[in-house]
Amino acid sequence: MKNIIKFFPLLVGLLIISSCKTLTNKDTFIDESKENIKKSSSLENNQLEIRFSCGEDGISKYTDNGWVVVKEYTEEKICTWKSVAATKDCDMEKDKGCKITKPDKIGKEKIYLLER
Repeated sequence: MKNIIKFFPLLVGLLIISSCKTLTNKDTFIDESKENIKKSSSLENNQLEIRFSCGEDGISKYTDNGWVVVKEYTEEKICTWKSVAATKDCDMEKDKGCKITKPDKIGKEKIYLLER
């Protein structure tokens, strides 16, 4: 009986570890400066998701290489942030606790779904 009690935590631990499933994700993310690209490939066609933020646009680089825009949509995104004092008598250099970070500029993020 004592042997069963000693091995019970080991069995529970093995059960928990064996029940975990490894994640396999065929999508890869590439971060090039402010350009977010999500690639997924299959046997029939290649798809590409590209995001351009805050007024940047480089879609012509992809359309010149044979990519076709399937879907295009925009989302609102915060481009820059600014720090302001929480109260009038707050010194942000001495007291870091009174600093509030607020959105400064709000722009658009363009999202393109491309296919080849």
